[in-house]
Amino acid sequence: MTKLLTLEEWADEVYTDKSKPTVPTLQRWARNGNIYPTPDKQGRQYLVKPGAIYINPNDLNLGKKIRDAQSAEPARAAFMEKVINGTAKGRV
Repeated sequence: MTKLLTLEEWADEVYTDKSKPTVPTLQRWARNGNIYPTPDKQGRQYLVKPGAIYINPNDLNLGKKIRDAQSAEPARAAFMEKVINGTAKGRV
């Protein structure tokens, strides 16, 4: 299981010191769904998965950014489970 980051820790990793957004801006982004994958709110703080990205809804390359941010690992794990357990229906 990966360790989740707070919004401030995530911003430190993604942004330089001069362009780092303020805490209210980060919270607004989390509420409005501008961070992908969507942060989880636990108590009073939002927790973000490492490798999350900021998405601008008006960006024309939004789909490509989301596709690049997604990992293929869940699909690989499901495929390997099918192969190992023999649950996949083979063609005759």
